[in-house]
Amino acid sequence: MKIIFVTGGVISSLGKGIFSASIGHLLKCSGYRVAIMKLDPYINVDPGTMSPYQHGEVFVTDDGSETDLDLGHYERFLDERLSGKHNLTTGKIYQTVITKERRGDYLGATVQVIPHITNEIKARILDAAKSNQTEILVVEVGGTVGDIESQPFLEAIRQLRWDLGDHQVANIHLTLVPFLNGSGELKTKPTQHSVQKLREIGIIPDVLVCRTEKPLNREIREKIALFSSVARDSVFQSMNSDNLYRAPQALQSEGILDKVSKVLNLGEICTKESFLAQALENFKGETTLRLAVVGKYVELRDAYLSISEAILHAGLAQNARVEVRWIDSEDYDLAELKRVQAILVPGGFGPRGIEGKISAIRYARENGVPFLGICLGMQCAVIEYARSKLGLERANSREMDPDCREPVIDLMADQRFLDKMGGTMRLGLYPCVLKEGSLAERLYGVRKIDERHRHRFEFNNVYRDALQASGLVLSGLSPDSHLVEIIEISSHPYFIACQFHPEFLSRAGRPHPLFLGLIEAAKKTMVKENT
Repeated sequence: MKIIFVTGGVISSLGKGIFSASIGHLLKCSGYRVAIMKLDPYINVDPGTMSPYQHGEVFVTDDGSETDLDLGHYERFLDERLSGKHNLTTGKIYQTVITKERRGDYLGATVQVIPHITNEIKARILDAAKSNQTEILVVEVGGTVGDIESQPFLEAIRQLRWDLGDHQVANIHLTLVPFLNGSGELKTKPTQHSVQKLREIGIIPDVLVCRTEKPLNREIREKIALFSSVARDSVFQSMNSDNLYRAPQALQSEGILDKVSKVLNLGEICTKESFLAQALENFKGETTLRLAVVGKYVELRDAYLSISEAILHAGLAQNARVEVRWIDSEDYDLAELKRVQAILVPGGFGPRGIEGKISAIRYARENGVPFLGICLGMQCAVIEYARSKLGLERANSREMDPDCREPVIDLMADQRFLDKMGGTMRLGLYPCVLKEGSLAERLYGVRKIDERHRHRFEFNNVYRDALQASGLVLSGLSPDSHLVEIIEISSHPYFIACQFHPEFLSRAGRPHPLFLGLIEAAKKTMVKENT
């Protein structure tokens, strides 16, 4: 069992998540069983109660854990399913330690950051490393070196190297080498200071990865190596790419695996062909189409990260370049929708921008524009259909209007008396049975599926018969037929919406059927427009 720790310095958002996913991908292609873990220094137990503007998308795993968006990168790059144990927060650690203290586990002891907090961190890391026969665990540390919140995690990392011994742990540090246009030169001082800060903590990096806009020449690398006390052949560059999935190939061409192999004493590494490279290899982009994502968090693209990736996966498979038009559901002109070949309405929470989503869905339904609704997008589609087809002008969700007279979307019975918000929604993997002969069944090619959920409100069965009689097809139900999971309109070229989050299971080379169907339908729409 080997562990690779990935830390970052100078600024946040350097790309530690993509780097960690990339090094994990390369090691998996070399035949190792790899898992990736994220350490987040915030005191929230998980990101589930955070606004997307605070922390971006909340990624949900099979076991119902609400995790950092980087776990989405990890799953997509590894093509593996991770769990809640692969995302550790300060909140989880302190919650566990305080619970143990109250229970009496530390009787007689003064509970302190060292050793009690750091011991708990180490135990969680080792538990993740030993699960599922993992041979190499990559651990990304959130934040930057020097942040007060990260200090217990960094101290635990320092201790683990001492505990596990030589060749069991590798420390990789990502840092920034900025290019100053005024002087026309790359500056190494931020990297020098970042490494000094790391060394003060007691962690000596084995490998430096420098994010840079311009290539690092030999002189720059030698300067960084000299002032950072690392070997020159341990300094690597990481440049921006037009596609995240090219990052592993770029790192491989730098020779970083050979260096990691030496540090961990892995021996000669022989990488097999990358499934990410295969997904990109045959892409020609012969078709360009426009897709509107009508959402309420469009100012921050990380809020819809997995959706962006799922669209890309489907575009690669359909040999189409998909230009995504991000439309704010709170303020837009319907004329914007006339310039796209497909419309997607994603999930979200709260009443802001809901009427804009409903208007976009009505436009798609009435004008035959291919449409995919996800979670809240499905709920808005039900509301729109009830208003338009059943004449229920006040149809709404109790989430948006607790006193609404026609709650076609309502709280689940087991949600009505909860007094805690965190971790109490319907979360994780649930089965769904598809209606024979439906669009959903044709897309999936099977009758039973499993999908990941994250929501609190559901389709209200009081209105089920009336909606079906008016033409709405309930094409996906829970095995007991109680919960509506998928709706569609059979007379429409492509109108389908789901209560779950299909984007979490989409992969490069294996796009999700609902996204694949949307892009395929959009291509057909574009052909009609051009004839």
